[in-house]
Amino acid sequence: MEQLKGKLYLMSAFALAGTSVIAARFVTGHLGTFTITATSLLLAILALLPLCRRNLRKTIPLMSVRDWVTLLLQALCGIFLFRMFLLQGLLHTSSGEAGVLTGATPAATTVFAWLLLKEPLSTKSLFGILSTIAGILLLQGILVPGNALTMNHLIGNILVLCAAVSESLFNILSRISSLRIITDRSNPLNPIVQTMLVSAIALLLCLIPALFEHPVLSLMSLGIIEWLALVWYGIFVTALAFMFWYAGIKRCTAYTAAAFSGMMPLTSLVLSVLLLGEHIGWHQWSGGLLVMLGMLLIGGCQTSMQPTKLLDFSTSK
Repeated sequence: MEQLKGKLYLMSAFALAGTSVIAARFVTGHLGTFTITATSLLLAILALLPLCRRNLRKTIPLMSVRDWVTLLLQALCGIFLFRMFLLQGLLHTSSGEAGVLTGATPAATTVFAWLLLKEPLSTKSLFGILSTIAGILLLQGILVPGNALTMNHLIGNILVLCAAVSESLFNILSRISSLRIITDRSNPLNPIVQTMLVSAIALLLCLIPALFEHPVLSLMSLGIIEWLALVWYGIFVTALAFMFWYAGIKRCTAYTAAAFSGMMPLTSLVLSVLLLGEHIGWHQWSGGLLVMLGMLLIGGCQTSMQPTKLLDFSTSK
């Protein structure tokens, strides 16, 4: 039952995360990268603070230096670097392609787990990685005869891939943190408190670069659609999605989480067509299917693995 709950939480988290590409499309070009991130994080914090104020006061004095370093690394990879690369990439590529390219996360997570955590790399996982690479090459147009690939487009897609790698590092850091909690027999942080602290740290990381983007004047010039996109980005993509993520990762392995990250490219691709009216060519659909096939191959193998030990969410602070 706990694993089922965890999978539902992870599915919800990545479905919401998939809408980040769409929300970002409405504000990129109007605001600087760090202004978008800082504003959305501030909105998330304002929404979370009333929900966790009491738990926050109890939790912070009990946290060790290692806890703070872990949260800092999660904020750096999961929010700061991920959004910096994604928002910069959206300036040069389409929302549909950007959404599909985030589907490289399971493959990158598997490679990192193999290299850094010495997790076994099965034949099925290897084929999943190769399928992901082939899908990315199709999306780039490299495998399409006569397709002209512009340098600007290539740079945009590379930046989105860097965002996927940042997300993968976040997955690995979460797995390391979960294993440490099991080893130390300590209580995991409450998901709302953890989301609040990670958002606050990421906001601090964004403040200085955001000041160079003249944020006040830019925000004052926004219309209602852009403000709604920022509110969605802050409350749903940041606060709610991260709450679901932390609740899910306490019940599942990082590999299971990586498998469910396929909801992110699927949501982005479908919404790009329905809401933004983007045209997706046959090689993009084919590339997207190969990326998702890679996700299923990796996820089908890894979700069959038993986690070291399931965390009891009822012991959360």
